[in-house]
Amino acid sequence: MEVLLEEDKHWWFASRTRAIFAVLDPVIKERGGLVLDVGSGAGNMFHHLARYGRVIGVDNNIKPLLVAKERGYLVPLGRAEALPFPSGTFNLIALLDVLEHCDDDLLVLEECYRVCAPGGFIIITAPAFQWLWSYNDELNRHRRRYSARTLRELLQKAGFRVLKITYNNFFIFPLAAPLILIREKLGLRPKLASPHFDEEAYQVEMEPAPHLVNAILSRIGELEAWLIKPFSLPFGTSIIALAHKL
Repeated sequence: MEVLLEEDKHWWFASRTRAIFAVLDPVIKERGGLVLDVGSGAGNMFHHLARYGRVIGVDNNIKPLLVAKERGYLVPLGRAEALPFPSGTFNLIALLDVLEHCDDDLLVLEECYRVCAPGGFIIITAPAFQWLWSYNDELNRHRRRYSARTLRELLQKAGFRVLKITYNNFFIFPLAAPLILIREKLGLRPKLASPHFDEEAYQVEMEPAPHLVNAILSRIGELEAWLIKPFSLPFGTSIIALAHKL
């Protein structure tokens, strides 16, 4: 039975999921192995990641773990800096808008390298460009944003071989970036730009966009995913990295 969560309808989450598929589908030929979703929360990405294998999560907050358990998911309590799994366990590791929350991002990637099986992959999504730092980053408890250079260097230091780095939300960037900078300069806090906390699942959710806007931005996300398969986009408000453990 296909699962559809409320966030799957939001253009931002839908576009991110399509971009993840566009990056992973060409390289993951053998499916059915173990997939680790680091910082998985209540397991909202499990039904998407399941196309690559059996998904296990890990999170350091008890609230989302209880929700995940009710959904029948396996999500043990643990820290990304000390993953509670044996070395070489997982064929695919996902850090989906997680790394920017970690105090020691290199240690987290070194732990991911340890539990990644030889020949396995890691995929990362994160906010892009430190100069786009805004109130929303503070609200989301981010520590930093990443560029292609900084994320590539970090992955290489952890031992991974980088296969692809691309930006996402490319087409909205020329409009979004100036708006973010102007908003910060003026100290504006527009409601639609501000996430809120879902106390039940203990996760940050985005305010719903108007139906027409959501539909248009979702279509743009489909186009970006189509472009991301063969190309790496040169800028965007988010970044995606794929790396390999030899």
